[in-house]
Amino acid sequence: MGSIFKAYDIRGIYGKDLNEELAGKIGRAFATFLKCKKVVLGHDMRPHSIPLFKALADGLVMQGVEVINIGLCSTPMTYYANGKLGADASIMLTASHNPGEWNGFKLCREQAIPISGVTGIKDIEKIVLSNAFAPATGGGSVKEVDILQDYIDHIRQFADVKRPLRVAIDYANAMGIVEGKVLEGLVEIDPLFDTLDGTFPNHEANPLVEETWHALQHKVKAGNYDFAIAFDGDADRAGFMDEKGNIIPMDMITALIAEMVLKRDKGATIFYDLRSSWAVKELIEANGGKPMMSRVGHAFIKQQMRDNNAVFAGELSGHYYFKENYFAESSSLAALYVANLLSDTDATLSELIKPIQKYFASGEINSEVENTAEVFKRLRAKYGHGQVIELDGLSVEFDSWWFNVRASNTEPLIRLNLEAKSRDEMIAKRDEVLGLIRS
Repeated sequence: MGSIFKAYDIRGIYGKDLNEELAGKIGRAFATFLKCKKVVLGHDMRPHSIPLFKALADGLVMQGVEVINIGLCSTPMTYYANGKLGADASIMLTASHNPGEWNGFKLCREQAIPISGVTGIKDIEKIVLSNAFAPATGGGSVKEVDILQDYIDHIRQFADVKRPLRVAIDYANAMGIVEGKVLEGLVEIDPLFDTLDGTFPNHEANPLVEETWHALQHKVKAGNYDFAIAFDGDADRAGFMDEKGNIIPMDMITALIAEMVLKRDKGATIFYDLRSSWAVKELIEANGGKPMMSRVGHAFIKQQMRDNNAVFAGELSGHYYFKENYFAESSSLAALYVANLLSDTDATLSELIKPIQKYFASGEINSEVENTAEVFKRLRAKYGHGQVIELDGLSVEFDSWWFNVRASNTEPLIRLNLEAKSRDEMIAKRDEVLGLIRS
């Protein structure tokens, strides 16, 4: 059972790892750990989200908690509701992009501050395993609140769409259907898979998987669109495609949004995850912003944003974080910024991307290794004369190329990201570093 308590959330297969009894215990443990009195709850479209949600709410009520039920929603909406309604905490019941048999919980403190493995999830696990709940006081309640229109109005205040745009959106039968309502009426939407179905009948709801894009790509190439969007399962991530059907690397979207944000918030601090292209830092600097590198993972990025009062951050996984949404994700706001940018020019999205996509990236390459410490030792011995950064794993920069190597939290894997100024050097250095990792 302990395996469901992950680094960033609680997640497992319904009926095998996770059931209503356990959901109730998690509710009680959550209230015991945080001593919270007012908790926002939301859930996704999976069939088992409803019984799990009820059990979770019952556990919280048993501990005297006022549950604010915002019902069917995207994960970004729970972050907004948490802050807007002055809650002590929030829980989103979802397994994000995982297949339909999975479910789970994304946990936050007040102001949508995430709870990770090291800041509470492991503590909650201990309480569950030992049944060390605070005495049940009862007296809790469940109150239903419709937050959707407030969220739409909040995000749409940043809309500045100056000309008609036609956008294809793959909702993946998931919560992007709700999150995407922000865009309705601002752009012309041509949807794919816009019926809620927690079994994911058409494809995995994960824009990091190439197969996810096939139907959308076919649609874009056959039609006439300004750009396209693919949401993940709980709509806290979004991927983007240009008018030609090319998938745009997530860090290039970070760069574009940063440029738009800096037109409004001049000189602002913007974070980018350390796997991002050199081009991101360069564009932030060129637009008068203060670029700051972050380690990978939403809990780290959000904390660094708060500590430095950053206005925006982008992650290579398609998470886009905004100060306006309590330093948390809003995929619809990211899409809105792309629409704002496009509508302000006659250029196409591919034309806007071309000058900043000037380096050559390997993409993330996983290698199974027996001894991660030995791998890092070999890499330091070989490349220690470069500019070494140990923010997250090992990053080393040279004049014409750089790499980052990180160990997986959950598997015996080493993850490599590498970029160079030429394709030939990228290939050569990629193969060289992989040779050391795998030797």
